[in-house]
Amino acid sequence: MNTSELWPCVVQVIPAEEYKVYAYFNDGTVRLFDVKPLIRPNTVFEPLENYATFKEKLAVINDTVAWDMGGNRNPRRCIDLDPFVIYEQPAVADPLAT
Repeated sequence: MNTSELWPCVVQVIPAEEYKVYAYFNDGTVRLFDVKPLIRPNTVFEPLENYATFKEKLAVINDTVAWDMGGNRNPRRCIDLDPFVIYEQPAVADPLAT
């Protein structure tokens, strides 16, 4: 990706099965990111092991996939992912398209 042409920003997120997330980007692409390998004990991602928390706290914060752990959309009190890492995943079909 040539970042002089695009700075990837996530505009929408949708939880998927098995700790995956559909991330919609500002260029119109959708990427599927598997968060499960990041969810390990004694890491910042450990609270996401509870699948209900994983789904309910999922949000767009800081222009990327994030989990609103404080419940007030504070960009400093969330768990977020690097949008460039998510953007490196292959584009997938929009799961909401009919």
